[in-house]
Amino acid sequence: MSALVASWPSRLREGVTTYLPLLLMLALALSTWWLVKNTPEVAEPRAAVALRHEPDYTMQTFAVQRFGPDGHLRVRIEGDEARHYPDTDTLEIDNVRIRALGQQGRVTLASARRAITNADASEVQLMGAAEVTSQHGSDEPVRFESEFLHAFLNTERVKSHLPVRVDRGGSQMVADGMEYDNLSRVIQLKGRVRANLAPAPR
Repeated sequence: MSALVASWPSRLREGVTTYLPLLLMLALALSTWWLVKNTPEVAEPRAAVALRHEPDYTMQTFAVQRFGPDGHLRVRIEGDEARHYPDTDTLEIDNVRIRALGQQGRVTLASARRAITNADASEVQLMGAAEVTSQHGSDEPVRFESEFLHAFLNTERVKSHLPVRVDRGGSQMVADGMEYDNLSRVIQLKGRVRANLAPAPR
């Protein structure tokens, strides 16, 4: 009887040793099954939601300044109210007033009842009683008036597809459209043109 009692622990150890790999594999299989069952499913990618043309922020009685890489002021924009539209990354401004400093000290002033600018304010569409005045040093300023003027501040160009009036010194010109390059001082008048030219100074 004592021999049978003595051999029971040894037989238990032998049984455990024999079936230990099988028990470990069973435990591994059960844990894998549990992980698979409780792992959240991968969400299907959602279609990108198109942004609506609605402002994400507004500003009242504001002034925005842009500086160049050299730290000098390039553009100052003021207005009564501005609305930013994230779908186009544009700023719509009421009663806008702009002062831009170009190459070699050229100064460009612009105003309108409404304006739309791109993200870096390098391109401005002026609408409603739009005016742009460009001056370089002591030269006679050139002034443009129209219901629409498109100003490119970095390249110092102004254009319009609507009737425009151009004043310089004592001369006035009216045309159906125009393009002006301030760097080359060249203006192209389009369509019907009427001019009242002041006599050249002696």
